Amino acid sequence: MSESQSVAQFIERWAASGAAERANYQLFLSELCELIGAQHPEPTKPDISENAYVFERDVTFQNPDGTTSSGRIDLYKRGCFVLEAKQGSEQAEAANELRLSDAPKKKHKRGTATRGTKSWDDAMVKARGQAEQYAKALPTDEGWPPFLIVVDVGHSIELFSDFTRSGKTYLHFPDPGSYRIRLDQLANDDQREKLRAVWADPLSLDPSRRSAKVTRELADRLARLAKSLEASGDEASRVSQFLMRCLFTMFAEDVDLIPAASFTELLESLRGDTGNFPEMVRSLWESMDTGGFSPILRAKLRRFNGGLFEDCEALPLNDDQLELLIEAGKANWREVEPAIFGTLLERALDPIERHKLGAHYTPRAYVERLVMPTIIDPLRDEWDAVRTAAVTLATRGTPHASVTLAIATAIMRSVCHDEGRSSTQPNSRVWTRFRLRNEVKLWREFGARTLRPKNALDRCFTGWTVDSDYTERN
Repeated sequence: MSESQSVAQFIERWAASGAAERANYQLFLSELCELIGAQHPEPTKPDISENAYVFERDVTFQNPDGTTSSGRIDLYKRGCFVLEAKQGSEQAEAANELRLSDAPKKKHKRGTATRGTKSWDDAMVKARGQAEQYAKALPTDEGWPPFLIVVDVGHSIELFSDFTRSGKTYLHFPDPGSYRIRLDQLANDDQREKLRAVWADPLSLDPSRRSAKVTRELADRLARLAKSLEASGDEASRVSQFLMRCLFTMFAEDVDLIPAASFTELLESLRGDTGNFPEMVRSLWESMDTGGFSPILRAKLRRFNGGLFEDCEALPLNDDQLELLIEAGKANWREVEPAIFGTLLERALDPIERHKLGAHYTPRAYVERLVMPTIIDPLRDEWDAVRTAAVTLATRGTPHASVTLAIATAIMRSVCHDEGRSSTQPNSRVWTRFRLRNEVKLWREFGARTLRPKNALDRCFTGWTVDSDYTERN
């Protein structure tokens, strides 16, 4: 049987299952391992410390009151993941569906929850929380696993990662839009390869590793280009400033600040015509500096402030130098470490001026060492408290709109305040504008019964007249 046939058979076989987590999950995961080419879990041993890759791994919870309680991880692989399994069911027939016979209605098991409902969403969120608690309960010498996995057997696989292995924050992997792998998506080779890596070499999926690799490759090309330009008689500062503008333009096209691939395509169009390179690129950068229509890209561009393009000089290139620039443009600049910009910044300033300005690039590791404990971790703690409050409100039956506003309110109170003002006294201008915008939007979405506009909606604020068409403008 071919691989594609095996995948199709697996998907068909498990799509028909449902509502029996305990009966199905070990068989499903064993067959999944076979599908992705991963080793099967091992038999459990009496010595817990030897159970590095097993079903039902025992853990001990340390409760706040000093007592302990036990739990079991559905599937654990040391240094790789903690997996929590559930199994929901598909939507049952509508209760009021017309029946053509008097046959009794078949009993329909719901399992964890009915998929496509709020209950199922809540169950998946709770399962992630369970997995995180299991990871926290692991012995300290085993460390935090880089992945948490939440499986709805025969339906989906959700991935969350923390490559720092600090247990501080498990984020959707690779992003909030694609962290959930549906059963039918296992037909995609890339999805199976990703799961294979989670099982066998999870740290290979760390974006910072790919970023470092891409950055090293680019740095090599740019170093050769910089040396070539300097050998042609250009000053190091002019070369660095020119490359800085080129690099930012490459970044801009990869994050859709300018039309995708437009700068790289412009460079490719100049092969054999490098004499026109300086004027065409200068024209593009002038448009980026001022904003407006660019005849070079045939598109309207945003204005890029900050002074990077005030000097629009583009150095002349020969064919070999242009090729190095094209190679750099083909890289994915979303994955490039910002360190490369810092290196060019330091090169662009002479040592005396750099010392006077204090313009020395600080590596990411140094920044994170300072920022994480002083800013990020406290914000994460606040966010955990907000999530807990939101769950409490939701379980009390509080309308969804009010819960949403409560969450947004807590966030804005923590970030919109002036220096010298406590976090409970947010900047009045920012806060009032935020409150007006969100109350109106929530009122529109959920109706006046759920959330009534306050008196402030009848007043003017910073040039805005809150009238009947306010919601249309926002």
